[in-house]
Amino acid sequence: MLRFRQIVFLILLLPTGLLAETSPEYVGVELCQMCHQPHLESWSETKMSKSFDLLKPGIRTEAKVKAGLDPDVDYTHNSACLACHTTGFGQPGGFVSIEKTPEMANVQCEMCHGPGSIYAEMMVKVRGTYTREDYIKKGKMIMPSQEQNVCMTQCHNRASPFVKTDYKFDFTDRKAMGTHKHNLQYIYMPF
Repeated sequence: MLRFRQIVFLILLLPTGLLAETSPEYVGVELCQMCHQPHLESWSETKMSKSFDLLKPGIRTEAKVKAGLDPDVDYTHNSACLACHTTGFGQPGGFVSIEKTPEMANVQCEMCHGPGSIYAEMMVKVRGTYTREDYIKKGKMIMPSQEQNVCMTQCHNRASPFVKTDYKFDFTDRKAMGTHKHNLQYIYMPF
């Protein structure tokens, strides 16, 4: 059933002409998995794939107390928390609320790689004709690195109650321990 919904979504996406749009929209991990299944499987084993759960009362109690947070409070509707524990919060196509957009909960692909609507259309319409640089420039895809460290600019910074003055974010170490396997084949198209 999931594969059918994805194919229908792509059929509806294709005629929209998203390549002409200037601002890509968030599409969610279900669409990403169509071509990046090995990455999704690897990501689903990480803390990021379950980050929304951390906002629930009684979860990671000791860490919340240490950060000065009340561990019995439900933070699942707190906009300061949602910006880093969901995908695309407050942006076109992104997380609105757990009731309205549960499929956008957790830190998904697009939190690090940018909104995927243009990139997805490029992949489906003319797969194999674009270079990595084209996906970055035309598709507005982000390839996080030590220099382009979206992890720190978006979430792992002083705005987080868990980041203290002595905190150091090591991009290379965090990439190795918390995102997805990076030595996988990038394109997986089952159809």
